[in-house]
Amino acid sequence: MAGQYGNQGICTGENTDQSVISIRHLRKEYPDVTPLADVSAEVKKGEVISVIGPSGTGKSTLLRCINLLEIPTKGEITVDGVVTTDKKCKVNLVRRKMGMVFQSFNLFAHKTVIENIMMGQVDLLGRSRQEAYDRGMELLRGIGLAEKALAFPDELSGGQKQRAAIARAVAMEPEILLFDEPTSALDPTMVGEVLSVIRSLARQGMTMIIVTHEMKFARDVSTRVWYMDQGEIYEDGLPEQIFHHPKRERTRIFVRQLKVLHAEKISCDFDFPAFMTRLEEFGRKQQLTQRQIFAMQLAVEEVLMQKLLPVGRGTEKMDISLDVEYSERENLAQMRFAYGGPSFHPFGSGDDLSGRMMKGMSVGMEHRFVDGVNHFIISI
Repeated sequence: MAGQYGNQGICTGENTDQSVISIRHLRKEYPDVTPLADVSAEVKKGEVISVIGPSGTGKSTLLRCINLLEIPTKGEITVDGVVTTDKKCKVNLVRRKMGMVFQSFNLFAHKTVIENIMMGQVDLLGRSRQEAYDRGMELLRGIGLAEKALAFPDELSGGQKQRAAIARAVAMEPEILLFDEPTSALDPTMVGEVLSVIRSLARQGMTMIIVTHEMKFARDVSTRVWYMDQGEIYEDGLPEQIFHHPKRERTRIFVRQLKVLHAEKISCDFDFPAFMTRLEEFGRKQQLTQRQIFAMQLAVEEVLMQKLLPVGRGTEKMDISLDVEYSERENLAQMRFAYGGPSFHPFGSGDDLSGRMMKGMSVGMEHRFVDGVNHFIISI
């Protein structure tokens, strides 16, 4: 790209490592917070990098600095040989090589889907309206939205809007695509259709950086994962390393929290509606099926509300806790209930309605009584 733009006044930098993106000691400060303290990284052509980490650790800020929607406080960014942080660079020409997909879609509400996709092609790439239309329709057919070409964004579902936004970005023929939590604004039922489009782009060899909270997707589609914490890329590695064998403590804590949902001191006053929402979110992050999520919620109702809490009423506290764990390799969720009192199997007889329901929804149930503590495990 440096050679292509060399006669247009864009400053160039050396790119001896052949990275399409090179970040050196990037820092971004605001008056009251510093989301990026010191970020250095390289992105090779064709890599798919998922950026994960707790909220507020600078993931979205990093993307916005890469395409200069935010101006870094310090540091250097080189995109395909062009030092974009140099004030003499013509950033708009470089930015054309980077498509950006936002969590809020950013479609023009007063224009149809096909018009949204055509605009940049005509205004920035110099294509004729017919060429832009033909390319737009080709992309819409590829993502199953050809029949929505003349619809306005408000007439689309959230998943359809995001697919249209991705088509608009791809229509600009970028070398790099940046995704800022592309599914965070979507209903759970719509997440899969958007992730499917991104997977297709990955198979085509598109270079992508994806800020995401969809962990199973990050494991499946990424060539590398950046775990961000404390204003830096705290750990950088293959998906297998980050999710199964993290080397650093904060990464281990984060991954553990992703795979385990914990609740303790469960009583009749426990906030069950809030926990059901957390359980739904946990299932979504693991990309469990809706049937698995429903089965987990049913287990909470049947084990806790129908069996354990009624038994504990009027007696000393049972001290109930629950750990929900997910095994990606086995695609299995286990709900581990622990409670005091005498030995008690919630579904010991197995012939009541609750027992039959849980046997039908689970792949196994187990009860153990060890050192005065009941352990009831249901696998889903």
